[in-house]
Amino acid sequence: MLRLYHVFLGVVLLVVFTPLGFVKYALPYLSSNNQSQPSPEQANAAQKQPQTTSSNSQPNQGNIWKSILGKTSAPAGWQVAACDGNAPLLCVSSNKNILGTVEIGVYPLEKQTNFQQMLAKAGIPSSSNVNYQKPNYQNQLATALKLWVAEHYNILEKDRRGVYGDRIVFSAQSPQQLSVGKLQGIRYRFLGIQQNGGIQEQHLGYVAFDGKALYVITTAFDPGSQTAQFQKLENFQRFEPFLSATVKEVNLPR
Repeated sequence: MLRLYHVFLGVVLLVVFTPLGFVKYALPYLSSNNQSQPSPEQANAAQKQPQTTSSNSQPNQGNIWKSILGKTSAPAGWQVAACDGNAPLLCVSSNKNILGTVEIGVYPLEKQTNFQQMLAKAGIPSSSNVNYQKPNYQNQLATALKLWVAEHYNILEKDRRGVYGDRIVFSAQSPQQLSVGKLQGIRYRFLGIQQNGGIQEQHLGYVAFDGKALYVITTAFDPGSQTAQFQKLENFQRFEPFLSATVKEVNLPR
């Protein structure tokens, strides 16, 4: 009986005097005895996942598709609507099953020093007083957006080369001018092609600028993506032309 009392007293003292920091960091490990640790090969593979989004930080707050989505376009029997929740996602579905999502990122100009330099290089002063939608600025703005796409392609190509080596060929389409709502925009597209000719990944994006922020709309067939992606290549390819029609109808600028 005396021994049992001493054991109980020892446990109490251990709980009372153990530092909180130890409890905070030890509990996850103490409660995970049945969980296996990743092998070095798994850890390296996790570190080499391809980059799927813009390198710019994205300060989105709430799902802005709910406020900017206009007339939508989709294959027969498909629906397009802003997803539930605050993530800036557009849901593409059929028979209440989500087939894929489209993401929009909003990047304020004051935080985009690279794009400020691209505007200057294109002959447009970086000033809040400039009306970027004036006809005399349209050619320069298109040049700046194409510079943005070129830099984006360059970053992604280097990323893919580091991840896949020679196993996947990065193939980029020349950017095309296309309206994003009432804004002048650029449509860009790239693929990752396997050595046997199969498609590893296929991405589609649109970028536009309203004088205050860059708007980047993206979707893909990409097994490495968590959002803004279609699980089946055939669904992505089927929806691709309809997305351009939907993008043309968004309510931008806001």
